[in-house]
Amino acid sequence: CGERDRVGGRLPADALFDVYGRAGIETSVMLRGVEGFGLEHHRRTDRLLSLSEDLPAVSVAVDARERIEAVLEEVTAIKRRGLITLERARLLSGEVAAVSLPEDLHEATKLTVYVERQERVGGAPAHVAICDLLQRRGIAGATAFLGVDGTVRGERQRGRFFSRNAAVPTMVIAVGAGERIAGVLPELAGLLRQPLITLERVRVCKRDGELLERPHALPSQDERGMGLWQKLMVYTSEAAKHGRRPVHAELIRRLRASGAAGATALRGVWGFHGDHRPHGDRMLQLRRHVPVVSIVVDTPERIAASFEIVDELTAERGLVTSEMVPAMAAMAEGERRGGLRLARHRF
Repeated sequence: CGERDRVGGRLPADALFDVYGRAGIETSVMLRGVEGFGLEHHRRTDRLLSLSEDLPAVSVAVDARERIEAVLEEVTAIKRRGLITLERARLLSGEVAAVSLPEDLHEATKLTVYVERQERVGGAPAHVAICDLLQRRGIAGATAFLGVDGTVRGERQRGRFFSRNAAVPTMVIAVGAGERIAGVLPELAGLLRQPLITLERVRVCKRDGELLERPHALPSQDERGMGLWQKLMVYTSEAAKHGRRPVHAELIRRLRASGAAGATALRGVWGFHGDHRPHGDRMLQLRRHVPVVSIVVDTPERIAASFEIVDELTAERGLVTSEMVPAMAAMAEGERRGGLRLARHRF
């Protein structure tokens, strides 16, 4: 949603996280984007002062299916503009022993780890320790994002300006081969006090300029006539340029011009992809060298067209993944596409 949208005089993020807090949702986090557009194609960016007061915002909520479905009606009542997706994930928490991944997770797996901002491992912030471990174990890439609001084990943890915000969630997204992800899970969980981890199926399409696979060619509907959607995630660096623009900014510009349904770029604080060492903002640094992840959700047909733009802009660097989205609702003033009944499609 837009950070400054209003719902009954309130910010949508405040209303959403009040819902998550009342429902005791296991974990949720709000991330502030740096660039993006939605169904109305209104541009939001932090690079222009006139447009930086209404940045895109992304909220993620994770819990058992029945608990998520119980809050959907309230969430959709709040979100009258923007994009909502409902996605399946395997949830791991507590003590994580050796994991045998199901067949559909073996091609590649997206691993998401939720920790508190204050949590430390061996004197280092938890998100730094997580990225270091994943890079040593040959995972394709990982990016850490600091939340500005959220719930932790069902309790609301609001970020405040004059505060360390120690309990606000931090989210680390990583991508790698299924067997490598499975192998690192017990070690990863052993680093953390109360691990909360999700696993999802993805396809790695590009890595450091090399085209590995194109996104899956999905039908527009499943066998029951339910709509199918698709997501691209493009992992780059703020320092990576296409011409004079950062890659993520040029990607958002081109996708908007092409008529895509929407895209959002999120700035991380730490991360890596490929064989490059983990990196992020440091003191006395002249140029920002932080990871940026751009997210595009649309119909399979439009994603195939959008991938041509992504392919061109990641000719030399970056990590690109695709995945199926079983339910999506895109909303604008007087217009709505899709719905939130989960489709099912094996591929």
